[in-house]
Amino acid sequence: MNKQSPNTLAYYDHAVTDMMMEKYGMTRMDALRRFAGSETHALLEDPENGLSAFGAPGIFDIWESEAVTGNPRNSVYIRGE
Repeated sequence: MNKQSPNTLAYYDHAVTDMMMEKYGMTRMDALRRFAGSETHALLEDPENGLSAFGAPGIFDIWESEAVTGNPRNSVYIRGE
């Protein structure tokens, strides 16, 4: 598996955890742990999945879909609806 560039991952880690902190009142460390350990993050790490095309709000939505339903593929961004 190819890996997304460290700069790209750092950008998404920061941007998505900011959104998690704002919406859910998490600390940065808790948000980063939850995001980095998610299937969404694993999908983002592989550039062949194309998730970086969605931007930070899209990745946050995908993560949130995973948090609620248990599957990031339930996000409208991945389903394409």
